[in-house]
Amino acid sequence: MELFEEIRKAHDREELGIRALSTKFGVHRRAVRQALASPIPPPRKATSHPSPALEPWKATINTWLEEDESAPKKQRHTARRVFQRLVEELGADVGESTVRRYVAQAKRDRPVALSRVKIPQIHPLGEEAEVDFGQVSFVCNGKVVIGHLFVMRLSASGRAFHRVYSGETQEVFLDGHVGAFERFGGVPRRIRYDNLKPAVEKVLRGRDRLEAARFVALRSHYGFDSFFCIPGIEGAHEKGGVEGEVGRFRRRHLVPLPKVESLSELNELVTLADDRDDCRHLLGRKMTVGEHATDELAFLLPLPDERFDTALPLRCRVDERSRICVRQRFYSAPVRFVGRRVEVRLSASFVDIYDAKTLLARHERLVTKGAESLTLDHYLEVLERKPGALPGSTALDQARASGAFCATHERFWSEARRRLGDGAGTRALIGVLLAHRNISRAAVLSGIERALAVGSVDPEVVIVEARRATDDRSGVVVAIGALSRFDRPTPSLDAYDSLLEETS
Repeated sequence: MELFEEIRKAHDREELGIRALSTKFGVHRRAVRQALASPIPPPRKATSHPSPALEPWKATINTWLEEDESAPKKQRHTARRVFQRLVEELGADVGESTVRRYVAQAKRDRPVALSRVKIPQIHPLGEEAEVDFGQVSFVCNGKVVIGHLFVMRLSASGRAFHRVYSGETQEVFLDGHVGAFERFGGVPRRIRYDNLKPAVEKVLRGRDRLEAARFVALRSHYGFDSFFCIPGIEGAHEKGGVEGEVGRFRRRHLVPLPKVESLSELNELVTLADDRDDCRHLLGRKMTVGEHATDELAFLLPLPDERFDTALPLRCRVDERSRICVRQRFYSAPVRFVGRRVEVRLSASFVDIYDAKTLLARHERLVTKGAESLTLDHYLEVLERKPGALPGSTALDQARASGAFCATHERFWSEARRRLGDGAGTRALIGVLLAHRNISRAAVLSGIERALAVGSVDPEVVIVEARRATDDRSGVVVAIGALSRFDRPTPSLDAYDSLLEETS
């Protein structure tokens, strides 16, 4: 186009002829005539390359490419692989460039399957949402951990809810729904799903499914309808919005890998990311996602008065290490329950241990298999009998890491062992730790400081000082003489002397 422009200008301004223009610009006179006739170059003629050597093998190549339609996408024939097979397996005498040209043309000429054609859709406000899981990696306490990202996306406004869990279990699946509905402020009328195990027990013919009882209970509680996509890759396009949302959120907010100390800390970052996403614009929309979601809120089903209980009830036996095992992860319980079965409520984020209706312990749900969550308080009765086990105990190490066992405790323990010896000093510390069950933490720490200030490592002194710290009653100030009106004369006891005379 630029060459044609220069030729036309030179012809008009310098009055050069066709031969002179051809010499000046180094082009054929035919090209000069074309430039003078029109400023737009004529289209190039398609060239065909005859390939008699490849002709006998074209049917074979077409068969291989046709078989690729049902093969995994990452294990299909490339042009180079077609050339290699022709030479190595069939002994064909053909050039690689010839094979490449034919394979490229054959792939272009193949008809597109109708199932792959995408039809533009409209999404009425409040009508539909989509759900999916995706894997994410993050660094937890210095180790790379794989988490599972639950995503629910409103199809109309594009607002999405994200939360990372340790697995794709049913209680996680249900908790994700409850969290999403509370973030949206309402419930979409229909939700699209893959054939996820937490929701579907068995895939039947067509769209029919045998659904899990607890998923049916969730659906009944919130009043929405479910729609299940076709199994396999063919059904992925039926919920393309959430499929793309998983990758977008992962690239936008989880690169580089987040470094956290717990799953709850990671989810705090995810919540902040959701809030930031409310300010973004979807392609072709003037409103932000948050503004569109505000309009959609009026069309969502209202939330019920009661929150759906997503916890899974279990019964677990407390082993000889005073732990229960839930999903190959270990959580401590008080030692008096060793050998007994306790009630456990497994939610997406916590493991609650009960004796009947009494809550014995609450642990944050662990991420990695084989991990332990041990509470030092659960082992104090045993440690009082075995004080030598305390320094190397896992429960003490975790208490130090969490801050439950602080520098004040360390100072008391060190002083007690120095003055009483290792065994007696450790028992004195355990006596102080037992006081945490009945007295507030701040009061016990204050009691330790006061006891050490007067040179005592007696746990009874610590408890007395701790109770004094919790006693907020102040003395009543009474002015001298203010109680004189209550004075009475001293009673006489002379009358009682007669009783002594009678008895004698």
